[in-house]
Amino acid sequence: MKTVYTCFCTDVIHEGHLNIIREAQKRGRVIVGALSDRVLIRYNKFPTVSQEERVRLYRGIEGVEEVVIQDEAMYDDVITLIRPDYVVHGDNWKSGPEAAIREHVESLLKEYGGEVVDVPYTYNEKVRKIDMQLREKLAMPEYRRKRLRQLIGMTPVVKVMEAHSGLTGLIVEKTVVEHEGRLDQFDAMWVSSLCDSTAKGKPDIELVDMTSRFRTIDDIMEVTTKPIIFDGDTGGLAEHFVYTVRSLERMGVSSIIIEDKKGLKRNSLFGTEVEQTQAGIEEFCEKIAAGKKAQLTDDFMIIARIESLILEKGMEDAFERARAYVGAGADGIMIHSRKKDPAEILTFCDRFRAEDKKTPIVVVPTSFNVITEEELAAHGVNIVIYANQLTRSAFLSMQQTATDILKYHRAKEVDERLMSIKDIITLIDEL
Repeated sequence: MKTVYTCFCTDVIHEGHLNIIREAQKRGRVIVGALSDRVLIRYNKFPTVSQEERVRLYRGIEGVEEVVIQDEAMYDDVITLIRPDYVVHGDNWKSGPEAAIREHVESLLKEYGGEVVDVPYTYNEKVRKIDMQLREKLAMPEYRRKRLRQLIGMTPVVKVMEAHSGLTGLIVEKTVVEHEGRLDQFDAMWVSSLCDSTAKGKPDIELVDMTSRFRTIDDIMEVTTKPIIFDGDTGGLAEHFVYTVRSLERMGVSSIIIEDKKGLKRNSLFGTEVEQTQAGIEEFCEKIAAGKKAQLTDDFMIIARIESLILEKGMEDAFERARAYVGAGADGIMIHSRKKDPAEILTFCDRFRAEDKKTPIVVVPTSFNVITEEELAAHGVNIVIYANQLTRSAFLSMQQTATDILKYHRAKEVDERLMSIKDIITLIDEL
């Protein structure tokens, strides 16, 4: 009897999956692959049930004779192991980023005479409702809030992109790329005070109040499912910070990052060019401790951002603060630098990781943008935040478009670099 293989990444079996199994049964013995969590989060979606639960779910489907773990998105592992005569999949993988997977699978099968079978994708109101329910489950506060901690444990480095509106949130949520045989996507979103203020036309000096900032979070959460890290600036007074923590936790935000400065907040990339005052260690530790005492779940994370290198206080000051902040209860340490050379960041990470194997390290490679995520991970970094790139790229494009329309007194010259209205509408889900 011939062997037929199909891979599932679903948490709920519906009519479409059963149709795949029926088509597979027509051709031989059916083996189902359960896509591993590690691969699933890289190109599809975050699972709502464990890998073990998905395996049990697939084993319970009538007609399935065996279930295996697929740990490579491009199918190399399972095709080498099983050498199936057929690989059955919905025909939705014939376009978009997944087309690269189909092409690779077809090339692997051709080496020994195997065949790809494309089954018409099942999409009706019942299936659509199940898909929407899964998406809504991922968006619920109790699921979203704990996802950052889960990601830190599941992936070498958590990739975070800034979002400052519902639309930019959708871009972060839905952007999936295929490059050199890999599919990839962002893991989480950074709600930056700089980008939020800039979008509102206000200076980045903590002028936009928390009510307005929370409204931005609401706009993003309403249309996305990925975990959110909130830029809390200095955190304000400790008495106010506890309410911020409670509010964010209740909303389903995964983490807040607060920096150890006080007084009028100025952007860190100004460094010593403008007057900036670093908070005392004891004072900042008290704020961290107050926030940790206020939170109600173990899911929420308070991450302490150290400004010692920015303010040229030196590496020893940064280490002294890191130890103290972790001792006060900080769930992670963010170390910042405005130098283009990442050497001082790597020195800090290596030394910190030698002393502390567990506490997550966060970096924001805005200035030292030559270094890759893999290189940072090799030095113990857990979270990489791209803090303002969407905002900066949008402003450049919009300014050029406005300039050209004024210059030519029409819109024809800018048309070729504009996204079509149809593509924008397609990005936005309809209920």
